[in-house]
Formats: sequence, C-alpha cells, structure tokens
Amino acid sequence: MSRIAKRFSETQGAGRAALIPYVTAGDPEPGVTVPLMHDLVAAGADLLELGVPFSDPMADGPVIQLACERALAHGTSLRGVLDMVREFRREDAETPVILMGYLNPVERMGAEHFAEAAAQSGVDGVLMVDLPPEESAELSDLLERAGIDPIFLLAPTTSSLRMRHVADAARGFIYYVSLKGVTGSQTLDVGELGARLDGIRGMTELPLGVGFGIRDAATAAQVARVADAVVVGSAIVRLVEQYPEQPEQFRIAAAEIVRGMRAAMDAARMAEAPATA
Repeated sequence: MSRIAKRFSETQGAGRAALIPYVTAGDPEPGVTVPLMHDLVAAGADLLELGVPFSDPMADGPVIQLACERALAHGTSLRGVLDMVREFRREDAETPVILMGYLNPVERMGAEHFAEAAAQSGVDGVLMVDLPPEESAELSDLLERAGIDPIFLLAPTTSSLRMRHVADAARGFIYYVSLKGVTGSQTLDVGELGARLDGIRGMTELPLGVGFGIRDAATAAQVARVADAVVVGSAIVRLVEQYPEQPEQFRIAAAEIVRGMRAAMDAARMAEAPATA
C-alpha cells in the first residue's frame, strides 16, 4: 500500500478529512522549505503538496506566481526540490509528499530520469497541471513503475466523458478544482460542491481532495463536510508577503493557519457524526 493510500485509509477510518497544505518549494528561500514542511506536519497536515516553481504557472493566481518568481530568483530547480524531499525524508518517513507543477521541467530532466529520481527522493505523488490525461500514458506508466501515484485534476467544467477518463487514469486521489479560475479565487458554493463530488463518486472509489478557494478555517471546515481532503495553498503562501525578510515568523504563521484549519475541520466532522448510545 502506498503512503498516500495508507494515509487516506487512516483519515477515513478516523472519520475525518485529510488536510493538505501547499507550499512553493524555495519560497521565501530554499533553506526554509524543509523546516516548514515539518512545521506543517506538526500542526496537523496529513499530506504535503510541494510546488515546483515554474516561470509560467498558468493555473496559479498572483500569490503563487510571485512565490514562483521568488523561488526561481533563489535558484530553486526541480533537482533542488527533489533534494528537499530527500532531506525531509531523513526525519519523516510517513507523511506523503506530492509534487505539483508543470511539465516543462520534467521534460528537460527526462521523464524516465525524473520518475527514478523522484522515487529515490521519497516522492509519493505527482500532479502535472498542464499534462492532460489523454497524453499522460508515458509519464504515468513510468511513475507507477516507480511506485509514485499520478494525480489528476477535475474542474466544474469537466465533461462526464473526461471525468471517466481521469477516474481511470488517476491513482492516490483525485484533485477537484472547486472554482472556475486560478488559485486564490474567493467565492465557493459548498452546496454545489457537495453535489458535484457526489457525481464524481459514482465514477471512482478514489478519495476526492478539493482545492482552490480554501481561504480560511471556516471555509476549510465547510469543505471538510463534503470532501475527503482539503487542499490549501494561497492562504499560506501569501503570508510570505506579510513577513518579508522574516522567515521564522512566516513559518510560525503558516503553522498557525494549518493548526486552525485542522481544528475547524475536525470540529465540523464531529458535529455531523451520529450520536452513540
């Protein structure tokens, strides 16, 4: 059983939604990333999503675009990100780590080399935002042979036919983009979200994680009522701008956001749990 499958088995068995914080590797500087990853786990993260900085992050809003620029200005590369995961694994062999990024750096490294290097570093899942499932067979096969789950996105605009294609291609979990737009968007209708997730569950047994628009603990708690996992990114990444030149304060603030979301999510699930005699 993969680390991702094991972790979702644990969270679902405990009757709670998994919390997946996203951070951009190398932001605000490379030396912050691994300590921050440990901070987030200690604060209640179940899985970690590590963004590979890219010069044209087309799916991301201005907050993560700026994070990529800062990370690239410090020389953060795909190889450097894999080194960070390897360093994280020296102290944490349990928490699943998912790389989220774009295809160009993987193609530059070479897909086979990337899959091997990612597995050796301790990566558990890979989500390439700009790799459609129809064109993913080569990379997905390499990842699966290396023991890494290929993860795919679904969106409100995804057709039923394409949903089935994604459900067949995905492993680990499926990432549902809750909003039409880029990361950091603000409006989320949880009732509509729940109905859409119910439809997807008719096509797959994989856990469903929801991201985009998770801006605070209250929103995370609402989404935790209907999703198997809550993914939060911009709400954490934008803290870098609040604490320029203060990486320690950024780490403290990021952990506090995750801690607050974890508590709110657990409280929301407990409120819905049936009473015992």
